[in-house]
Amino acid sequence: MNIIQTNSIELAYDSFGNDNDEVMILIAGLGTQMIRWTVPFCEQLAARGFRVIRFDNRDTGCSTHYSHYPAMDFNALAAALMSGQRPDMPYTLDDMAGDVIGLLDALGIDGAHIVGRSMGGMIAQLVASKYPDRVLSLTSIMSTSGNPSLPQASPEVMGMMTAPGPNPFEDEAGFLAHSMAFAKRIAGTGHPFDEEAYRALIAEEFRRAYDPGSVGRQIAAIAVSGDRRPLLAAIKVPALVIHGMDDPLFVPACGEDTASSIPGAELMLVEGMGHDLPHQLYQQMIDAIERTAQRS
Repeated sequence: MNIIQTNSIELAYDSFGNDNDEVMILIAGLGTQMIRWTVPFCEQLAARGFRVIRFDNRDTGCSTHYSHYPAMDFNALAAALMSGQRPDMPYTLDDMAGDVIGLLDALGIDGAHIVGRSMGGMIAQLVASKYPDRVLSLTSIMSTSGNPSLPQASPEVMGMMTAPGPNPFEDEAGFLAHSMAFAKRIAGTGHPFDEEAYRALIAEEFRRAYDPGSVGRQIAAIAVSGDRRPLLAAIKVPALVIHGMDDPLFVPACGEDTASSIPGAELMLVEGMGHDLPHQLYQQMIDAIERTAQRS
């Protein structure tokens, strides 16, 4: 793992493949760390001829955290948004998109293929629309356009996502059970849920960094990001939108709307895929990402 400084923060990252190959940046989702892009996924993608870089978004993993910031009050956040006011929050998705560019600058990289999942897909969309000269291709996975008329996740799913779990250093078994219940809920039906792999991944995450407040801060960043469709309409690089037909967090209409908002984007709907990326789908995903990159 390496650390760079940019935008007055530190970002942790690591790299796979040949430094001379075209760069592919992988952006993680809400409250999760770069290790959600697993080593096998990164290595298989690098074997296609890319220098693959994954990193911890601000407020996650080994990058700079905002733990000193007050816990996010979701009722106050909703009230501020309803009244048209700007909530008090430490950063936005635009800031997180700027971190991607700061990472490229710090590493001396002119342009890269940008791949994001969930919230990372939103960040990738902003990077492609606001920094067009730095982006070679865009892949948005299990994400959304910000269109306010799209169907929302059920209260049950949102409740599971935002409900606080036990402190893992006081009750590791309880924390893992809490996290695993949500992981199972948002997983698809097309492949067996790999309980052992998920448990190991979740345990590795909290041992790298435990900051329960970061999810609320990132939800706030998403909430104020607004409708991205006007920005998506300006994207000119090859674009791919991958979405699971079983996704309960961002339902398939979210992926469909994202693809229809980006000129020439390819939409890839995957049967049996939920809001996760099981290893059985790696080859299919990587084939599609590589195909999109080659279009550039």
